Amino acid sequence: MSHPFTSLGLAHPIIQAPMAGTATPALAAAVCEAGGLGSISIAAADIDTARKMIRQLRALTAKPFNVNVFCHQPSVANAQVERAWLTHLAPFFAEFGQSAPAAIQDIYTTFRGSEAQLRLLLEERPAVVSFHLGLPEQGYIDALKAAGIILFASATQLEEGLAAQAAGVDVVVAQGIEAGGHRGVFDPKAADAQLPTLALLEQLLNGLNIPVIAAGGLMDGGDIRRVLDMGAVAAQLGTAFVLCPESAANPAYRRMLASERAGTTALTEVISGRPARGMVNRFMREVGAAGHPLVPDFGIAYNAGKQLSEAASKAGSDEFSPFWAGQQALRARAMPAGELMAVLVGEYGG
Repeated sequence: MSHPFTSLGLAHPIIQAPMAGTATPALAAAVCEAGGLGSISIAAADIDTARKMIRQLRALTAKPFNVNVFCHQPSVANAQVERAWLTHLAPFFAEFGQSAPAAIQDIYTTFRGSEAQLRLLLEERPAVVSFHLGLPEQGYIDALKAAGIILFASATQLEEGLAAQAAGVDVVVAQGIEAGGHRGVFDPKAADAQLPTLALLEQLLNGLNIPVIAAGGLMDGGDIRRVLDMGAVAAQLGTAFVLCPESAANPAYRRMLASERAGTTALTEVISGRPARGMVNRFMREVGAAGHPLVPDFGIAYNAGKQLSEAASKAGSDEFSPFWAGQQALRARAMPAGELMAVLVGEYGG
């Protein structure tokens, strides 16, 4: 019996990562039309916006696509922690002629406990739904599977992969430490094994009975070929697609990614409240300097982070913007997504 993944009928085993805020319906559609699996994320969208994104993507391609949701434990507000954090950020806001916000709130949605997101996905029925930052309730997984939706889940270690497999997820995405953007750890407070993509891929291939997709630091056809030869069913690339004109990356992000600065990335939790890899900047170095106060929960911290980024940008500084990027970001290429797909296919010999 063929596995649900093969039923997607992809011409090429290439997946464009969902990249909340950067991947657009236009980018995803271009990848789908070129024979890969395009993805969008609804993690930062309200229900109406999410529905519009899915329908816009469906209007651009009849091919299967992936809709990503975040499955972190709902963030918990803590006025004391948030006040201390805003006090910590105040001098940076002041540098750009602004006051720190009086209060911050969660700007991300979590699929956990979100009947509205579940209803939306069951109504729109994308071919694939992918989970990041954990797993939702078993009832949600069962409902999506019953609707014929293929399920992916990110894992950064074998235990997470085993949990996804046990829950009925169809495919695990092995997210190595090299990956840009938010690290898919289920519990950000637990010790992180920080396994590189190839080591993690090997561990998951040996330890699981379901297909595995490789992700993290993959930029060209040589990288794709390497993970396919190891046994991955596909390669997921994120940073490789950021310089495509179809992505939502702003001019500053594009400039940074096309510069030498892309050669130095680091993991930080001070921007969003959860570990994420991006190009090293003053936000990471100075706001995140040793001895900083407790960082508010995921999405709450990011509310402050985005406001500081905006204040800095208005004053002409890109040093506080979250330019998420993987460890191989220097190898990103600027070309339309369809062209990039053709180049990747030529390189891996597909």
